[in-house]
Amino acid sequence: MQLLILLGAAVSLAGIGGLIWCILLAVKARSTSANDDELRVRLQRVVVLNMGALGVSAIGLMMVVSGILLT
Repeated sequence: MQLLILLGAAVSLAGIGGLIWCILLAVKARSTSANDDELRVRLQRVVVLNMGALGVSAIGLMMVVSGILLT
């Protein structure tokens, strides 16, 4: 079960890294977009990536909790 905890922590960290990446993409999109339509398209892409990163982080957290409960 230690392996499950370690893998879960790694997956959670990857998800958190994805969330940080989404923040950086959103800040970059706000600063470089020329008009509202371009900004909207870029932010819609960031929202999709954000939801994916949040899902990965949640799965990692579930792995950690499962590993702790099974220990």
